[in-house]
Amino acid sequence: MKRIYEKYKHHYKDNFHLAYPVVISQLGHTLVGLSDSIIIGHTGKVPLAAVSLGVSLFTIFMVTGIGMSYGLTPLIAQENGRGNRANCGRLLAHSFIINMITGVVMFGLIVLVGYNLHRMGQPPDVAAQARVFLNYLAFSYLPLMVFLTFKQFAEGLGFTRQAMNISIIGNILNIVLGVTLVYGFLGMPRMGIAGVGIATFTDRLLMGITMAWYVLKAPRFKEYLADFHFRDISRAVLKKISGLGTPVALQYIFEVSAFSGAVIMAGWLGSEEQAAHQIAISLAAMTYMMASGVSAAAGIRSGNNLGAGNWADLRKSAIASYHMVLVMMGISALIFVLGSRFLPTLYIQDPAVIAMASGLLLIAAFFQLFDGTQVVGLGVLRGLGDVKIPTVITMIAYWVLGLPIGYLLGFPLKLGIQGIWWGLSLGLLVASALLFFRFQNITRRLELQAGKN
Repeated sequence: MKRIYEKYKHHYKDNFHLAYPVVISQLGHTLVGLSDSIIIGHTGKVPLAAVSLGVSLFTIFMVTGIGMSYGLTPLIAQENGRGNRANCGRLLAHSFIINMITGVVMFGLIVLVGYNLHRMGQPPDVAAQARVFLNYLAFSYLPLMVFLTFKQFAEGLGFTRQAMNISIIGNILNIVLGVTLVYGFLGMPRMGIAGVGIATFTDRLLMGITMAWYVLKAPRFKEYLADFHFRDISRAVLKKISGLGTPVALQYIFEVSAFSGAVIMAGWLGSEEQAAHQIAISLAAMTYMMASGVSAAAGIRSGNNLGAGNWADLRKSAIASYHMVLVMMGISALIFVLGSRFLPTLYIQDPAVIAMASGLLLIAAFFQLFDGTQVVGLGVLRGLGDVKIPTVITMIAYWVLGLPIGYLLGFPLKLGIQGIWWGLSLGLLVASALLFFRFQNITRRLELQAGKN
C-alpha cells in the first residue's frame, strides 16, 4: 500500500484539490431533490411519492443538460493545455447557444410529460401532485442551463471553487424557502408541494445569475474571454461541442432513465414501494453525484494531459482517480449498511416504507463501488474525447440488461421492488467492467504510440 501511495501521491493531491469543489457542486444538484423529499416527506406518503415521481422524471432531463454542458469541458481543458487561451471564449459562446436551445426544448418536454402522468399507470392522487411539482421544475431548467454553461467553462480551466460556493448557498436557500413555503412559516400560506417547487425555481434562478456574473466579471477570466461574442458563430464549432455533449448526455440518460424507469415500475407496485424507492434512490443519487465530481475532475486532468502530450501522467492521474472513488464509495457503502434503519426515518415515519427502504439501502451499499468506478471511467474517457463506444456500453448495460432483468425479477419472479434494484445493480457491474477495460486499452495504446515516436 505504501508503495502504491508513493507512486500516485502527487496525483492524489492534485486530483483532490481539483475534485472536492466539483464533488460538492455536483452534490448540490442532488441535494435540491433530497431536501425537497425530506421537507415534503413529513406531510405524508402521497406527497413524498409525488416528489419521488417528479424528481425521478426531472432528473432524466437534468442529466441531459449536464451532459450537453460537458461537451465544453474537455475542449476547454485541451485548449488550455495547449496554451490556446483566447480560443476558450469562442468555445464558451458556442456552448451557450447549444445549452440555451437545449433548455428551451427540455422545458417543453417536461411540461408535456407532466400533463401525461396519468398515462403512466401512476396512482391518480400521486400524478396530480407530481404534475404541479414538475411544472415549477420546468421553469427552473433554463436558469440551470445558464449555471451549467459557465460552471463547465470555469471548471475546464481548473477553477472549481466558485461553483461549489454558489451551490452551497443555493442549497441553504432552497431549504429555508422550502420549509417556509411548505409549512406556512413567517406568515406565508401553507403551499404544500407547490412550495418546494417555487423554492427550487428561485434557487436555480439565483445560481444561474450569480455563476454567469462571476465568470464574466472576474479578472482571472479576462484573457480567456477575449473572443467571447456571438458575431462569428461557426457550424463546425457547434458540431464539435454537440458531438461531445450529445453522447455524454446519452450516457447519463441511459443510466438515470433506467433508475427513473424503476420508479415507474415501483408505482405499479404501490405508493409505499414508490416512496421507499425515492428514499433509497435519493441517497444513492447523492453518492453518485459525489462520484461524478471525481469523474469530472478526472476528465479535466485527462484533457489537460492529452493536450500537453503527458501520456504517463495521463494514465497515473486516471488511476489515482479510480483509487479515490473506490475509497469514497466504500465509505458510502459502510454508511448505508450501518444507517439502513435510521436514514429512512429522516424522510418519513411510516413503518412499512421504512422497512422497504432499509432493504433497498443494503442493495445500494452493494453497488456503490460499481457505480463509482463506472462514472470515473466515463469521465476519463470523456477527457480523451472517447464518447461513442462508452455510450453504447451504457445503453447495453442499463437498457439491454439492467432494466429488463429488473422487470423480470420484480414482476414475473415476484421479488418486488428489491428484484428491480438487483437488476439495476447488474447493469452497474457490467458498465463498470467494460469501461475500465476500455480505459486500459486506450491509455496503453497511447503510451505505446508515444514510445514509438
